[in-house]
Order: sequence, then structure tokens, then C-alpha cells
Amino acid sequence: MVVSDQNFISANRANWDDRVDGHLVAYGAEAFADSPGEISEVVREDMALMAPHLPNGSAHGLRLVHLQCHIGTDTISWARLGALATGLDFSPKSLEAARMLAARASVSIRFVESTIEDAPRNLGETFDVVYTSIGVLPWLADLGAWARTVFELLSPGGLFFIRDGHPMMIALDYERTDGLLVVEHPYFETGSAQRFEDTTSYVGDGVIEHAVHHEWSHSLGEIIQSLLDAGLQLTSFAEQRAVPWNSNPALGTGDAGWMLADRPERLPLTFSLTARRPH
Repeated sequence: MVVSDQNFISANRANWDDRVDGHLVAYGAEAFADSPGEISEVVREDMALMAPHLPNGSAHGLRLVHLQCHIGTDTISWARLGALATGLDFSPKSLEAARMLAARASVSIRFVESTIEDAPRNLGETFDVVYTSIGVLPWLADLGAWARTVFELLSPGGLFFIRDGHPMMIALDYERTDGLLVVEHPYFETGSAQRFEDTTSYVGDGVIEHAVHHEWSHSLGEIIQSLLDAGLQLTSFAEQRAVPWNSNPALGTGDAGWMLADRPERLPLTFSLTARRPH
């Protein structure tokens, strides 16, 4: 088990605060909020994967909490699909933007500032759906604590869903430009954080003043076993050949998103799973 270090959390929070202004522009967030029928691409893809596990294939009327919601465009999408949505994030500036966008979109969403470990106490309720998606797990030090939080937030019979970058993709050298797929970063949990220093985000032109951030490696085995150890029952698992962002120079655009430009069957880029809290 890895215990979260408050210094790491503070550095990562400042890093994500600095991303907000650039992401609002890069995501076209205000135009998105002003378009009542628009659903984010991420939620459209996730909804297709989740539908077989939802009552009547719909989120309408379900109490849904979106963990690590950032500026809330995906949370707003769930509200537009009829969910009774709550968003949670540890970045106060992200949540300030999320509340602004939700008000602009005229949707009612509760946004709560909290770390994952403190979420059950700070939210004070349980949900029909716990949702989290794309680019979240490497920012968590302790997947055991994360999985226990998911369990505690779910009502009996409730559904958990995640789609995220595949650990094998994350382990690749993402600066290599010769087309070769080379494993550079840890695939398995190491018990320590990796330190990165980037003055720009994965999207947009904003400058990140607090450039140092920390990430943790998690294998598929660790991800799945943490959920099982917490008491959840796995109900589906899949691996996909596409990812929503340009995560490696070897990728090109395809119908399903960013894929390997050459023989995409060689590498999974994302995974998804559903699990339930037993009755």
C-alpha cells in the first residue's frame, strides 16, 4: 500500500489549478455550456459502454457522482442526460470553473472540493452510479483507498464505471519520434511517485507555473484487485485500441479517436470496466 504524501497532493493541486484557464479555451468550454444539447465526446463513448449496465440503458433519474471531475464538462454532460449529478475534485480553481460552466448551462450540479480519500465524509451520501474516466488513475497514490472510497459511495446494487488510459500505454516512451514502441516507465506499482516537470499541459497553450507534478504507476492487476478487495463485484472488462488524446507520437487519428498509425492491433490504449456493490 502507498500512503499519500501531502506534499505530493499540494504540488499536484497547484499544477491542476494552473491548467484551468488553458483547458477552458482548449475544450471550448463556454461554447459547450451554451449548447444545451451537446454531450462531451468522452461521455458519449462512456455511455455506450455503460448502457447495458444501466436501467433501460439510461442514466435518467440516477444519482451519479463524478470523481476527479476537473472543470466539469463531463459532469454537465451527465446532467444533460438526466442524471442527478454531483462532481468532486481536489482543485478549487477547477471547481470554480465547473460551477461557472454549470450556471451558464443552466444545469443543477453540486460540486464538492475533496481528495478521493475524504470523499465519503465530505459528500455524506451514497449514489446509484460512481463514474470516473480518462486520465485519472496515475494521479492517485493509493488504489486501495480509492477502491474503498468507490465502495463506500455506492448504494447497494450501485454501478461503478471507469475508462482510463491503459497502463501499458502509460508505460511507453511518449517522447520517442521514430515510430518504435519502447517501454520507458514502470508498468507495475513501485511504491514511489514519479516526478515530472512540464510547463505546458497535454492540451492548450496555457503556461503551467507550478510545473512539478507527481504520478504513480498502476498495473491492470492492481487496478482490478483493489476493486475486488474493497468488496466490489466486477461485471465487465474491455480493452480498446483508441484513446481520446494524442498520448504518443506513434498515434494518428482514426474513426474512434487516436490510434496507432501502424497496425493498431498491437497495443491497447484504454481499458474500461464496470463493477457493482453487492446488495
